[in-house]
Amino acid sequence: MSQLDVTAIRSQFPALDRQVDGRPAVYFDGPAGSQVPQCVIDAISEYLSNRNANHGGVFLTSVESDAMLDAAHRAAADFVGAEDPDCVYFGANMTSLTFALSRALASTWTCEDEVIVCRTEHDANFTPWARAAEDAGANLKHVDLRPDDCSLDLDDLARKITPKTALVAVGAASNAVGTIHPLRKIGEMVHAVGGLFFVDAVHYAPHKLIDVTAWNCDFLACSAYKFFGPHVGMMYGKREHLESLPAYRVRPAGAEIPGCWMTGTQNHECIAGALAAIDYLAGLGANGEPEPGLRRESLTAAYLEIVEYERSLGIRMMEGLAKIPAIRTLGITETSRFYERVPTFSITHDSRKPNEIAKYLAERGIFVWSGNFYAQPLSEALELEPDGMVRIGLLHYNTEEEVDRLIEALVELD
Repeated sequence: MSQLDVTAIRSQFPALDRQVDGRPAVYFDGPAGSQVPQCVIDAISEYLSNRNANHGGVFLTSVESDAMLDAAHRAAADFVGAEDPDCVYFGANMTSLTFALSRALASTWTCEDEVIVCRTEHDANFTPWARAAEDAGANLKHVDLRPDDCSLDLDDLARKITPKTALVAVGAASNAVGTIHPLRKIGEMVHAVGGLFFVDAVHYAPHKLIDVTAWNCDFLACSAYKFFGPHVGMMYGKREHLESLPAYRVRPAGAEIPGCWMTGTQNHECIAGALAAIDYLAGLGANGEPEPGLRRESLTAAYLEIVEYERSLGIRMMEGLAKIPAIRTLGITETSRFYERVPTFSITHDSRKPNEIAKYLAERGIFVWSGNFYAQPLSEALELEPDGMVRIGLLHYNTEEEVDRLIEALVELD
């Protein structure tokens, strides 16, 4: 049983006070970006009010700003499970960071190399690698998904990994259907042939603890706006790769990591917000402010509680959706397999288009998404284009009452 105090948690998120026609708004739109706690808002405001300065100055505000940036790198390393804070860097968003990395990697590939992408992916973990392979003349391979449960076809992956494999890109969790992929196993398969392993953890980050050490991935990307922070991206890379790859950078940036990978002036205020978001999560595991030096332990404790709470909430959602004959839930639906997914649900309806359902729910103050959510490879594989799906995303600030309200609305639609 989770010990999360959801009432206290919700009180920290100003957006959750919003009402639509006299009823509280229901935020099931989290997969496209979570709401943020007041501490994140305050951190951004405080930075702009008191420490707004560029990097590398000798005067007070620049020195204080750089101290915040150092703290943010340390927090980001704790968040992803890395020992070295220099191995995590920031950028505009995951997509931009991935394109930059793919360009650097492509400069080391030849026509003899093979790059593997998966049809379960968000397009930000598909097209950058496809374009990079094309630029290098490398061979691009696609790994199929299993349509019955939208899991990755590991047998197909095993067949396609060869001694020529330069890189395999896999999402930790599907942003469309919530499927979790067995990253440690995949990493072992990739490294057995000397390839590199890239993980997109954007959708995984708000639900489960990231662990680059346990997964032994070579690179990992995520985005703070998915785990209760502002719009800023984060990238992890093993030191040997970040130091040896030809980063595309301006000359004054120098060759030292992480600076050589952070192109131009960074979004300092949002990095301050990302630091606050990580500490917000750590605080959930420490009953308040995490102790200095124990942030990773606090994050581990917090995610144990989040996983348990979201499991109960997600099972309630799955069981409710299963009782509506016109609705089909994509992906894993057996409650006994919930550990293989996060509580993100995509549905289709026998007679209603996804956008029609999203508008119907919006009129009732329930916020969901329709379309393919940039998971275009998956939507294409399931033959759901051009209409896509309805996506319902649960986070730890959602409640059983909100789940019941959605199910009731869908029953009335049916």
